[in-house]
Parts: sequence; C-alpha cells; structure tokens
Amino acid sequence: MNNKELVAELARRLGKTQKEIGSLLAIATDAMVGAMNEETLLSIQGFGSFEVRKKQDRILINPVTKQKMVIPPKLSLTFKVGTTYKNKLKNLSTSGK
Repeated sequence: MNNKELVAELARRLGKTQKEIGSLLAIATDAMVGAMNEETLLSIQGFGSFEVRKKQDRILINPVTKQKMVIPPKLSLTFKVGTTYKNKLKNLSTSGK
C-alpha cells in the first residue's frame, strides 16, 4: 500500500475527503518527525515504537586498492511493532491468509 492508497482507504472509512485526510496525515507525520528530533524514542501504545539510533563511524577498506576510508556516523530509524499488532499478524499468518 502506498501513500495514495492509504489516503483513499482512510477517506473511505472516515467519510472525509481525500484532501482532508491527506492534510491530516501530513500533519501527523510532521508531528512524529518533530517528536523524534527532540527525543530518541516515539512510542504509540499498542502500535509500536520508533527509535532514532546513532551509528558509529567506521573504517572501510577498499579490497582492490587497500585504501582505508572513514565512513562518518549517521542516524537511522528503527521500528519495533507493539504486542497488539504482533499478535494480529501472527494470527493472520497461522490462519493461512
């Protein structure tokens, strides 16, 4: 499912226009990104948690030239699914769907 399909499905379920839902979704994602800039953990009860992790710098060696290069540190986003949805997914996979 892509963003356009998600907006269409939410609009259908909520009885709103796709433009309204698109705006609401943009505001929600902006708020989530803002919260992750201030904190390293964003937890949505039942759904899961997003965590910003800093990867350390590392040394990479080119196998052909044997030249060493330093790869700078970077931030990465991880997601851990909540137990509610983990159980729902587990039930879907065991029921054969």
